[in-house]
Amino acid sequence: MVSTMVYAASFIIVLVAFFLIRRNFVDLRKHDEGTPEMKELAGIIRDGASTFLRREYRVIIPTVILFGMLYTLFMEKFAGLTLLFGALLNAIAVEIGMRAGTYGNVRTTNAARVTKALSRTMRIALLGGSISGFAVPAFGLFGFLIIWISSGGADAGATSSGLIMQNAVNPVVMRLGCYSLGFSLIGMFNRVAGGNYTKAADISADIVGKNVHNMPEDDSRMPNTIADFIGDNVNDIAGNISDLGESFVATPVACILIAMQVFKDNPAALAAACLFPFVLSASGLLSSLVGVTSVIFANRKKKKVGPDGQEIVVSREISDPAIELDLATYLSAITVFIIGLVGAYLVFGGVPGMFKYGWIAPWGAAAFGVVSSVLVGKVTERYTGMKYASVQKLKSMASEGDSFVVTTGDAIGYRSTLLPVLIIGISMIVAYQICGTYGIAIAGLGMLSFVGTTVSIDAFGPIADNAGGIAESCHLEPEVREITDQLDAVGNTTAAIGKGNAIGSATFATVALIMSYIGGYATSEIGLSSVVVYLTVGAVVGGALIMYFSALLTDNTIVAAKKLADAGEEELKIPGVLEGTVKPHYTRIIEMAANSALKHMLLPSILALIAPIAFGFSFGPNFVLGILLGSTVTAVGLAIYNGNSGGAFDNAKKAIEIERSKDPDNKALAQAHKAAVTGDTVGDTRKDVVGVALDIFIKMMSTVSNTLAQTFAMFHLF
Repeated sequence: MVSTMVYAASFIIVLVAFFLIRRNFVDLRKHDEGTPEMKELAGIIRDGASTFLRREYRVIIPTVILFGMLYTLFMEKFAGLTLLFGALLNAIAVEIGMRAGTYGNVRTTNAARVTKALSRTMRIALLGGSISGFAVPAFGLFGFLIIWISSGGADAGATSSGLIMQNAVNPVVMRLGCYSLGFSLIGMFNRVAGGNYTKAADISADIVGKNVHNMPEDDSRMPNTIADFIGDNVNDIAGNISDLGESFVATPVACILIAMQVFKDNPAALAAACLFPFVLSASGLLSSLVGVTSVIFANRKKKKVGPDGQEIVVSREISDPAIELDLATYLSAITVFIIGLVGAYLVFGGVPGMFKYGWIAPWGAAAFGVVSSVLVGKVTERYTGMKYASVQKLKSMASEGDSFVVTTGDAIGYRSTLLPVLIIGISMIVAYQICGTYGIAIAGLGMLSFVGTTVSIDAFGPIADNAGGIAESCHLEPEVREITDQLDAVGNTTAAIGKGNAIGSATFATVALIMSYIGGYATSEIGLSSVVVYLTVGAVVGGALIMYFSALLTDNTIVAAKKLADAGEEELKIPGVLEGTVKPHYTRIIEMAANSALKHMLLPSILALIAPIAFGFSFGPNFVLGILLGSTVTAVGLAIYNGNSGGAFDNAKKAIEIERSKDPDNKALAQAHKAAVTGDTVGDTRKDVVGVALDIFIKMMSTVSNTLAQTFAMFHLF
């Protein structure tokens, strides 16, 4: 009875989310795009982003089909289909969200131009972001429900096999694992290719446009700038959607895998433990709908009739958009707390003896995850927010030169890792104490439960960034850019918060997946000394693998940036381009950025698939366990360092640009700006290329390893 109610409620919430996605999209499209020049530029960005995704999927689709066939032939006959299903749903969410971003950017610019109101401009950006935010959990939960119900639900004793290889595996576990893997593949490809695209364009535009030719931010004479506008959408929106969509799916899958092992001898406990992730996922989606929609509604256009009988606009005004976005987060968190508590009682109240502290224990683990999400966000804001001491210190160091900027940014990044890691670690230990291994996975799901709000706010950032770029490129009055810059500065911080949540939830999920992996094979036949050696060596290799992956991404981006910088310089030498009487060849630079990103995306994207397979069949399951441990430990700190140092660099540069706009002839500010641009180009690769891909990397390796654990135990060379 309870399970039927949960599944029905989950489907209803998904349908409500689909309805709001459509309604918000229609509402967004109703707003005017502005001047003909604004419409033309928005069309270039929209077409460029869509074209890039289509070309990217020509490479992705064969790869996804290949791995789907391998899993169907050798592991479980329907697993390949669930892998394809996961990839398809993630791709659909990406397409919807990115289209919303490319429609929302110019409408945000026009809202600032027409209304001159921060609240109404913020509303349009958040309206566009909400479409991405609602799509991520809605499509993820929809597929999760379909696969779970069609596979028969919780049955720890069920077995199935591949079409060729007759090895007995649990079909539900394998199908859910492959569903998650399908999301991961799309997420990794989008992150790697999108990061290369946008940062190669961004870095080259900054170096040539700002430092060499002293152009303002987002000057349309610099063709690389237009490619960067497109890159904001294919990475900061499409990449982020697929990344956090993958996280949202991987975490409840980890809960199911752990439940299948821990409660396999108790059918009632197993059914309850497998049902609760649906409660949290559905309540998280509902909480996101409530939180984000409330803020959008509060900032709508309102009118009243004045004393003279004329209608006047009386929309509320705001002074700090960050407060509004925080409100959406807090409303979502409170809603999850309440629904999760009721859900825990309904699911676990009738199954005594499962946990030391009774039915409330799983809710407690989830609550620690929710609190971790909020706390990690606040810590990140302190290190990356424009008004806080870290960014202000970095801004002041810009007057001392490039070296001081870079080293100060490094120190900020290093320092910023400790508190988030402690928060995550303490939450993980508490969750383990009250719920065991299952509690760790549930805490991760709690942290990511209202991912719809996180993604909505995260997508808000690149929409506002693009809006400011359109304002600059289309030569709108400075007041428009001032409004969009306020939104963009908040967006830089919210992006860093999103990255912190991504790696935080990945830590919970990966640790749970590692524990599930250990339970998937027996180590009793191997001596303790052998286990220690294989674990230790594997851990060292796993850490090095993360560093090698980071090097691949960085090298590829810098090579592309250098080529784009040279090409951009050539365009500026065309007579009339610098004078603004002739337009550069935007298509040439856009094509170069796309070709470079597509050329360099394959190896980094499949490395997380290849590595555990190669090492597992070579050295066995204990070595792979070591790799998972070493890569996780290395990736967590490195991802937080990269995200926060990059966010601080970006906002320090923006703070100087705001100050410089009020005093354009100040030579000291001009010199400080050049140093800040150098810091920003260093931070670009960190926060938007390397840092954002590490969480997918460790989860993908863990997911692949889980599906092949028993196979590694049976077949390995050494």
